[in-house]
This record gives sequence, C-alpha cells and structure tokens, in this order.
Amino acid sequence: MSAILQRFHQVANDALVNISKHCLPGAKIALIIYTPGKPEEDIVLKDQGLDDNEVVSALRRRGLSIDGDNAYKRDLLDSVVGAMAFGVQNRNAPPAGHWGQRFWDIGREERALCEELVAALKLNRENLRACQATIHLCGGFDPAYVTEAQAAMKVADAALAKATR
Repeated sequence: MSAILQRFHQVANDALVNISKHCLPGAKIALIIYTPGKPEEDIVLKDQGLDDNEVVSALRRRGLSIDGDNAYKRDLLDSVVGAMAFGVQNRNAPPAGHWGQRFWDIGREERALCEELVAALKLNRENLRACQATIHLCGGFDPAYVTEAQAAMKVADAALAKATR
C-alpha cells in the first residue's frame, strides 16, 4: 500500500472513530469510496462486527432499487435461474438449509407438473388413436370428425415431441 493511501486510511479511520462517538449506541459505520469504472480503486472501511447484509438493507430503505443494474444482482439472479434449472434436471441439489433450495424445489415441482401433463397427453392421444381406429373399422362416421381428430393428434404429437426431448 502506498504511503499516500496508507495515510488516507489512517485519516479516514480517525474520522470514523470521531463520528462514531456521536452515533446512537450500537450504531455501525461504513465508509465506501468508489471510482466509477475502476473497481480496483474501491475503498471500504467498516466497523468491527458490521453486518454487510444490514448495510444493503439500509441502502434499500434509503432508495436502492431492485431494478438497478449491478453485477451482484446479475450474479444472484444467474444463481436463482441455475438452481431452478438444476431442480428441473433433478441434479446438484443445494446443501440442506441453503437459500437456493427454494428455487431448486420450484424447478422440481415444475418438472413434475410437466411429466404429469405429458402422461395425460399421451393417454388422451392414445385414446384418440383408438377412436380413429374404431371409426376406420366401422365406417359411416362424419369425415370432418376424422379430419379434426387427426389434426388434434398431430398437435399432441408435436407437444409430446417437445416435452420428451
């Protein structure tokens, strides 16, 4: 650390100690200095025992928006999407008590629902096929029904092809 930076840290620390004497009991102090586009120049000074999550909560209470764009939120949301995708695939379950378990479970539930719908569609498609075979053997039914049923079977086949890849 350069002598100038070391001196800055000492002056800032002394100032924070002086400010803390005027804070409510139990209050914590953090000083963050950043230069846009130069994260290597960031300086973060904070009280001992300061909870970083509480700092973020304080910023949220003072207007930090969930809609803003930053690397932390992008990484967090990538993790949420990944947890849901792993849940769908039923692999890489988070460790017990991990916050990602909720999202992994959502993925598992969505996959289970999809599998249930695929099974129902397969059953309906097979029953429709059996009806078509009966119509073909018996003759005398309205040809429009046959055409519409065959079109419905194509729709079912296309959906099943997507769902069972």
